[in-house]
Amino acid sequence: MNTSVEPAAAQPANRAQAKPRGGATAKTYVLLLLVWAALVASGMWGAKLYTDHLRAQIAADIARQTEAQLAAVKAQYEAELAQLKESIGADMTQMQTKIDSVGELLAFTKDSANEKTDNSNQLYTQLAEVKKQLDELKKDLDALQ
Repeated sequence: MNTSVEPAAAQPANRAQAKPRGGATAKTYVLLLLVWAALVASGMWGAKLYTDHLRAQIAADIARQTEAQLAAVKAQYEAELAQLKESIGADMTQMQTKIDSVGELLAFTKDSANEKTDNSNQLYTQLAEVKKQLDELKKDLDALQ
């Protein structure tokens, strides 16, 4: 008399449960693989979105910095240009006073000159040189404006 501890009806139930467990584990692996692939894909998509956002942010920062540097360079250039205009204006004023004084001296010399002395040619030459320099300064000022 062989008697087993387990009832006969319990043995076939264990066998029936053993087969689906093997099939369920394969389905579980496939499901886990699909979830893992979805997570990897969403991570890659998120990384792409983040790098695009960083690129746009960096480009905006560079544009802002470039704009600030250009504004500083423009302000410096305008300040130097204004200083140069003032300097040329002062030089022209000095040159004009020199021309006026040479003209007066020339007029005086011409009036007081006699036939023996010919200093007027030297004064005319100096006056021509001064006028030439004044014309050059005027050209430089016109070029700056």
